[in-house]
Amino acid sequence: MLSVLMTAAMAAGQATAPVWHHRVDWMNRHATMQTAPGGRYVLKTDTTTRTIDPQAFTVDTASPLFDGLFAMAQSDLKKISVENITDGAFDHGKPIPCHCLIAGKKWPFVWTRDLSFSIDLGLWRFVPERARNSLLFKLSPTRGKDVPQGQYVMQDTGSGGSWPISTDRVVWFLGARHLLGDKAFADKVYTALNDTMSQDRLYAYDPVTGLYRGETSFLDWREQTYPDWTQNNVVFIAQSFALSTNVLHYEALRLGQQMAAKRHDAKVAARYRAQADALKKAINAHFWRTDRGLYMSYIGGRVHPAPFDAYDLLGTDLAIVSGVAGPERARQALANYPTWPAGSPVIWPERRNQPIYHNRAIWPFVSEYTLRAARRVNDPARIAHELRTQMRGAALEATNMENYSLRTQSIHVDEGKLSGPVVDSPRQEWSVAGYLDMVLHGVFGLENDNAVQPKLPTSLMPMLFGNRKSISLHLGQRTVTLKRPAKLDGNLLVAGTVQHKGDDTVVQLVAKTVKAPPLRMNAPFYLPATPDAPKVVADGTKWRVTAAAPGVLYINGHRHGAIDGHADLAKADGLQCFSVTVRGKDGLESLHSPEVCKGDIATVDGGWPRSWKAPRSGTFTAWLRYNNDHGPINTGVTAGVKRLKIFCGKLAPQVRPIVLPHSIAEQNSTMVQFHAVAGQSCSFALEQGFNMSNLQHFVHFTGGQGGASGPLNEADVGDLHIAPLPKQGN
Repeated sequence: MLSVLMTAAMAAGQATAPVWHHRVDWMNRHATMQTAPGGRYVLKTDTTTRTIDPQAFTVDTASPLFDGLFAMAQSDLKKISVENITDGAFDHGKPIPCHCLIAGKKWPFVWTRDLSFSIDLGLWRFVPERARNSLLFKLSPTRGKDVPQGQYVMQDTGSGGSWPISTDRVVWFLGARHLLGDKAFADKVYTALNDTMSQDRLYAYDPVTGLYRGETSFLDWREQTYPDWTQNNVVFIAQSFALSTNVLHYEALRLGQQMAAKRHDAKVAARYRAQADALKKAINAHFWRTDRGLYMSYIGGRVHPAPFDAYDLLGTDLAIVSGVAGPERARQALANYPTWPAGSPVIWPERRNQPIYHNRAIWPFVSEYTLRAARRVNDPARIAHELRTQMRGAALEATNMENYSLRTQSIHVDEGKLSGPVVDSPRQEWSVAGYLDMVLHGVFGLENDNAVQPKLPTSLMPMLFGNRKSISLHLGQRTVTLKRPAKLDGNLLVAGTVQHKGDDTVVQLVAKTVKAPPLRMNAPFYLPATPDAPKVVADGTKWRVTAAAPGVLYINGHRHGAIDGHADLAKADGLQCFSVTVRGKDGLESLHSPEVCKGDIATVDGGWPRSWKAPRSGTFTAWLRYNNDHGPINTGVTAGVKRLKIFCGKLAPQVRPIVLPHSIAEQNSTMVQFHAVAGQSCSFALEQGFNMSNLQHFVHFTGGQGGASGPLNEADVGDLHIAPLPKQGN
């Protein structure tokens, strides 16, 4: 069993060569790596023995464990490189020809986010042809004459009927940007980028906040990360804003700027640059939480986005590596994001009433993005910690698993209904990619532009170098060699002199001392339970708001103050939406309760277009009552997506996207804002929008409506509700 002393030694960077040279011992679990004739490796765990054949790319270090696990990751990559893909929800489970990469042993299909993150993590170097083919498989023209023609990246089946509840399909460009040397492919990327980003600007962009709406990237099991009341109603998610998804949009906009400039289209390049700069500013304005020194995972609410005491590691990493986070915030965010001896959790704080999956879990591909973030801020302790996490998990399971429990780094913890990880898979695509990137980028410092910039913690010297003078990475015709520094008088090894000999690069490492905080290993673990919605009743000119437990009251997304029992609040001249949170003894704040909205709400029914007269001048909000039973809450491609076109007097037409996700009963849609002048008559028309079922690719979808049977973008629409928003200062 790994002792407390050993854990402390690892954190302090002391020598741990006996453990990491050829074996791992962890909580009564063991793995050993031995060399074998013919360049093979033999990995033995408590339950299995795996022989690993020689691979095309090799590393030569003092650690057979490190070298063998690199070979194992390549072996896993071969096993997910296929000629046919299958999924029970596509073509009735029949094979679809595709010279592609699948998501894992249990996921023999191509999924947009798994694929794209994996390519960004280095698979573009190993299997470029398959990477391009797989990306093109996730690109589709439209079907039908009633929607704009174009080439769009696909959002896979998902929450509430997919896009635009989930909007992280733009991660596709994160992978595609590495393969633009092929001109034909680059032209397709540029077309898809222009079409997809224009569509997201129309349906997902919110000009009030300057952010893009949509679910957190990859954290797509609603109740694991969002308030548990979103399990049966994802409208909140459709109207919320996620850090990770906004950073991915930022990266796509930057790519658009670069590709337009290369095509000498200065006007388009300037537009992309301006949009990217504005989005970066908005992300920092809305997501940064000063009291925590962290970027919030998501913010949301019906009138104004409220802050949430919820954080996720991938969003934090992306903000750092993209440059959205400035140097000081990047250092703070990584230092303040907690970790545990086994590794870093993908969300924090954890949810007490949820099983292990995204909750209470380590995901290796996110650990690798964290290693990238640690390199960005020169944090040797975090670099070493994330490297060991990936090595340990791969060694103990003899494959690259999708995820592990946070406390034990095992693939199953028996806790009754909270057992988990609930879903897992061997040779998971992005875990494979993460491991390969950890070797190439994390240890040898091989950058995307092929420059070599190692940032190697001194604490890893015993494992990697032993008594050797150098270690090497062999990539076909190219070799990267790192030479041992003359002195180990620092905590981080970086490039001193760099020599190029043909295709080979030789780097003389030098040690330096950088200021880096200790790993945060003492953070509170669980988030307080989410409270019930407050009760709000009229009492003359006031609202009486009652909370079941002492907590914090929010009005229209803004913190109003403490509430203990009830509070009497003056009615504002406009809609007021109330929610409450509770604070734990450790200072953590629960997720928000459902909102209760009160005010002067008008109901407009009848046929379309519908008419209404503005009672005053100002900003109003509108929403629909609806029911969309065309798919389950957690999947499908038939989210209702409409455009509410508003004509008020002489004002220019105001067109707003309105989203009606899958529902289990009648409920409220997302809300839109518009302007009107007192006494004006306003006309409201409901126009057809766009959803994923409008893409030609989904003709293969046989797992639900909107697929092989044809596009479907409908919902049963009831009353239109309109309310004034409070005047500024109320």
